[in-house]
Amino acid sequence: MVISYFRLLCTSVCLTLSVSVTVAQDALTYQTPPKALADLVTVPPTPGVSLTSKGDQMLILERSSSPSIAELAQPELKLAGLRLNPANNGPSRASYITGLRLKKLPGGTEIAVKGLPASPLISFVQWSPDETKFAFAVSSDSKIELYVADVATATATRLTDKALNATFGGAFRWTSDSKSLIAKLIPDGRATAPAANLVPVGPTMQDNSSGKRGQAPTYQDLLKNPSDEKQFTYFTTSQVARVGLDGTVQPIGQPGIIATASPSPDGKFVMIETVHTPFSYLVPVYRFPVRTDVFAIGGQLVKTLNDGPLQESVPYSSDGAPSGPRDFEWRDDAPASIYYTVALDKGDPKVKADVRDRVFLVDAPFMAEPKPIYDATFRFTGFTWGNGSTAMATERWWQTRKIITKLVNPSANFAATVLFDRSSEDRYGNPGTPDTKPNQYGRDVLNILPNNDIMLINAQGASPEGDRPFVSVMNLVSKKITPLWRSEAPVFERPIAVLDAATGVIMTTRETPDENPNYFIRNLKKRIAPVQVTSFPHPYPQLKGITKQQLRYKRNDGVDLTATLYLPVGYKKTDGPLPTFLWAYPAEFKSKEAASQAQGSPYQFNRIAAMGGAVFATMGYAVLDNASIPIVGEGDKEPNDSYVEQLVASAKAAIDEGVRLGVVDASKVGVGGHSYGAFMTANLLTHSNLFKAGIARSGAYNRTLTPFGFQNEQRSYWQAPDVYNKMSPFMNADKMKTPLLLVHGEADNNTGTFPIQSERYYNALKGFGATTRLVFLPYESHGYAAKESLLHMLWEMNGWMDKYVKNTPAPTAGTGAAPAKMSGGK
Repeated sequence: MVISYFRLLCTSVCLTLSVSVTVAQDALTYQTPPKALADLVTVPPTPGVSLTSKGDQMLILERSSSPSIAELAQPELKLAGLRLNPANNGPSRASYITGLRLKKLPGGTEIAVKGLPASPLISFVQWSPDETKFAFAVSSDSKIELYVADVATATATRLTDKALNATFGGAFRWTSDSKSLIAKLIPDGRATAPAANLVPVGPTMQDNSSGKRGQAPTYQDLLKNPSDEKQFTYFTTSQVARVGLDGTVQPIGQPGIIATASPSPDGKFVMIETVHTPFSYLVPVYRFPVRTDVFAIGGQLVKTLNDGPLQESVPYSSDGAPSGPRDFEWRDDAPASIYYTVALDKGDPKVKADVRDRVFLVDAPFMAEPKPIYDATFRFTGFTWGNGSTAMATERWWQTRKIITKLVNPSANFAATVLFDRSSEDRYGNPGTPDTKPNQYGRDVLNILPNNDIMLINAQGASPEGDRPFVSVMNLVSKKITPLWRSEAPVFERPIAVLDAATGVIMTTRETPDENPNYFIRNLKKRIAPVQVTSFPHPYPQLKGITKQQLRYKRNDGVDLTATLYLPVGYKKTDGPLPTFLWAYPAEFKSKEAASQAQGSPYQFNRIAAMGGAVFATMGYAVLDNASIPIVGEGDKEPNDSYVEQLVASAKAAIDEGVRLGVVDASKVGVGGHSYGAFMTANLLTHSNLFKAGIARSGAYNRTLTPFGFQNEQRSYWQAPDVYNKMSPFMNADKMKTPLLLVHGEADNNTGTFPIQSERYYNALKGFGATTRLVFLPYESHGYAAKESLLHMLWEMNGWMDKYVKNTPAPTAGTGAAPAKMSGGK
């Protein structure tokens, strides 16, 4: 009776509180913005495609539109950094493919794949190594099932009635013979799920009696109590099995919390990574203890390679790494060899070391002592394997923005020579990605041509003239790079895949501002017109005529900046300057030269996404989209030491350029951004007089709540308290006098952007009488998904911009716009 009375009392109190809140605020249902904005949410998305390596078959993937809020409201568990659907043991916020069509290239007709269930929810599409089949998962309300489709007949078949466990993402991998798949299945005879224990058995405790450092970021969705641990264990436990195309199921090992299960290239072994206790309430699952085992394909344990400990003390730095062995991977060009990395500096970038990482290799049958094969001066990020004499190794170091690619000879004790040594910030100097092709095991390896040539593909192609994607060829002996082809105005053409490197045949997408991207086959050696293979229509033809221009201008310290200017349909400069919306996301740099590099292309399709800023070109605004906001810290200086000054100077430069062009009304400019762009927005309103209003979505505003670093800031709060305080809009809430709309997903799981960030900032602003509004979107995460949420978000944004920017009173004649303010209140 005591428990019943307690529950009754809690229910009564909760109902009373709910009623009081409802009365205190105006009731508001989901709203719809003007049709021009609403159409951007409801338009069917352009299909995706997947190609065979030879380019003889294209799989067209019809994509789902935005889900309904009812779909987002389905049960969800938030455990150890994962978000799970407890009904079907999959991810809770998946985007699905809703239809499959096959097209033989170049000119075949599209054929719908038969054998699919009604209204299928498809994910994890994967070609077989011989490319005669493809596998995929089909989700329902109660389970996720494994299907395989035959290309020749365009017919899909369900392999087994046993359900997949996709809580860790992809739940299956093909074996090299294309006759079976290694899958993670729900264990047979699994009991019913443990209910959440609402009555605690005791206090929740964390202990650091050892005094070890554990500087963790502000992770979300962590385990909180023993009840969470039981649910996490139940839903993530799976049985690895070999599933034949005839439906036979052969278990491999015992059920466990299987993070990954991957077959060896020759298909004779399976490497399984199993998470186990002790769990943590401080870090997510990828820092939990993991045991790495190798099993024979028949199911017998061959070798336990490693049993790693809980990693709660990994230095919170972009250059930090776990201590002990990490990143176990199959060598793609060998039958059955595993390589892994060990940090010789214990993963701490503050430790001085000539060699940061050492890579080890162990061959089947895995009984010999692993041998060191590669020493990395910086953090080792992986091999791109080729053959017995050729591979590429990559190293990075964030603090100096260094990225090095080395040519390695595996048959000569992994002797290495440097191919590329550059700054990761140097977009102009990016040579591109080496072309790969499937080998006899179906693994992608370097596609080495006669005379040791290899193609390089750069799908961005940053250059002083703007983005111009390109293809080149590099000789691995001389290191000479010869250009083969580059995108030319007035179209934007992007290389997607190399279909035949020897004859120079590639797949590209071509687009213009008014033409949706479509796929073409291009021959780089023959001067013939590219062959179009898809005809996807313009998704919103009613918006044709919105004009786009790439702007180039300078900041007051000489840094070159860029922005994309969108202008409404039918606008002429004789119409005069327009109310304006600036949308941006800051980026840190270590050099002014890198920060000054141009980005974007005026020839790209005007893809106006609902979550971006360009949508307001439909509402009569000039939009300064993706305005570059570089925060530069050269030499020993940290970028954030002068964050506010550089932020304001960048925004002012963009507005000034729009005014110079005669299209921006400086007295009617709004600013907005998402995530770190929201943080930027709040700071711009706090520290300048440039804007009439701002819109900040899903941001963080109090940096003391992210005390061990944020974004790319490497120092902790205790190392740079002045920087944290100056950069925190919350700490400067008393200075805010400009209207600010705050929007946040109630279920935001992004590191650092807890919903409480917006809640507390709103309370602070309200406490000082600022004009502000806080909108929480139910069930939404860091990015918003539901149709109702996106429509309502645009309704809120449009109303805010109309009221405080477009319809704000004009300044008194002769006064002009207020000058930029670098600090202090308005």
